[in-house]
Amino acid sequence: MSGWSTGRIEELDRIPVEHGLEWRPIRRRFGIRSFGINAYTSSRVGGWVVEEHDESSGHEEIYLVVTGRATFTLDDEMVDAPAGTAIFLPEGAVKRKAITEEEGTTVLAIGGWPDKVFVPSAWEWVFEAYAKSPEEGIAILHEGRKELGDSPNFDYHLACLETKAGRLDEARAHLASAIAAEPELQARANADEDLAPLRTTPSQ
Repeated sequence: MSGWSTGRIEELDRIPVEHGLEWRPIRRRFGIRSFGINAYTSSRVGGWVVEEHDESSGHEEIYLVVTGRATFTLDDEMVDAPAGTAIFLPEGAVKRKAITEEEGTTVLAIGGWPDKVFVPSAWEWVFEAYAKSPEEGIAILHEGRKELGDSPNFDYHLACLETKAGRLDEARAHLASAIAAEPELQARANADEDLAPLRTTPSQ
């Protein structure tokens, strides 16, 4: 086995998320275990190239604009970011988002915790699962559970995809497990259109 590997960002899978955002899975492609690293592109100018979020877990992140140009919104401040710009966010509480200003914009995101061992996030499997058919997505989420262990996040999204697949009893069981672990998910479930059939179809 070679002591190194190589690849090109444009050859990676393009997994659509929302608002034009396309996730390019670098970490999983190379099997990286010590830090998080992924690339993001957009299907259109004005689309997201970094999704709106914060890092409440304390995750540090640095964003590198590899090609094109993006506008970052960091809390209430806007930052112009042409190719070659690096933006470091040591404070996880900062709300962040970036949109593309030019075609072909690619942003590299690298992150980890300053005080603990890196663990991949369930969203890597969740993003991919929703880009596939419900049955394929269910299998992807189970793969994630094998690697990371059980979590309310996996249970909740399994419930969504199982509902889409017509596997309503399994969906109810996973949703109940997710809500038992994180009761605040109940409000999300009440408004989630993916779970609407569970609210209108009686359990057997």
